[in-house]
Amino acid sequence: TDKVHQTPTAILKGPEDKVNLTCSHTVSSYNMILWYQQSAQNTALKLIGYVRYTSPTVEDSFKGRFDVSGDAAANKMAYLHFPKVTEAEDSAVYFCAASEAQCCTIPSLLYKNPL
Repeated sequence: TDKVHQTPTAILKGPEDKVNLTCSHTVSSYNMILWYQQSAQNTALKLIGYVRYTSPTVEDSFKGRFDVSGDAAANKMAYLHFPKVTEAEDSAVYFCAASEAQCCTIPSLLYKNPL
């Protein structure tokens, strides 16, 4: 009973090809889907971006090359788009993950109280 599904499970594309990946989940309390890249050159997982509810965010190092979209809460789906394969690092393993979004910061922790 997998709770997070990613399709396609494998894909082969050439330079300048368009790529679309889909992630879905079945957990009612999850409202965030994250996308990660693991390249052969750098095996660390790098966060590409995420969708919190319907709000997409792409990390600065991936802006302009990748797009994320979807509705992680109601439709429980998110998409990762590469308009075109451009870099050697784009040949990689891509992972999606789903979780509950962390929403709040305690304001009192942001300020030092005067002595």
